[in-house]
Amino acid sequence: MPDNIKDKAASTASSASHTAAEAKGLAKETASTVAQKASDAASNLGQRAQEMASTVGHKAQDLASSAADRTEDAISSVGQGMSSLAGSIRQNAPGQGMLGSAAGAVADRLQSGGEYLQQHDLGDMGSDIGRMIRQYPLPSLLVVFGLGYLLGSSLRR
Repeated sequence: MPDNIKDKAASTASSASHTAAEAKGLAKETASTVAQKASDAASNLGQRAQEMASTVGHKAQDLASSAADRTEDAISSVGQGMSSLAGSIRQNAPGQGMLGSAAGAVADRLQSGGEYLQQHDLGDMGSDIGRMIRQYPLPSLLVVFGLGYLLGSSLRR
């Protein structure tokens, strides 16, 4: 009988070892599957985040472009209004004398300013302002301080 018990113990041990090996293999396979699924989920999440960021970027770019277009249209409209006002001043102002020459000068300045606003975009205007500041730095600085003072005074009220 002791041989029978030994055989059963060896058989049970072998069976337990085999079962443990199968469990180990199954655990490895399950861990590998879970890791692959986690990796796929992370990859999908990353792709979705990238797509959303790209979409948001495109929408922001479209909004900025639309705002720039509306701003340029508004500036052109102001230019048209200035040109129209210049024409009205020329029609209604006296043709002779000091008042007539002053009205003519104002109308000429309004006309040229209106044409400038109609013919140039924001980029051109920025370049022109930069060029003027480089050409006349001290007067530009004084104008900026003056505008700041006036703005500050009006905001305090």
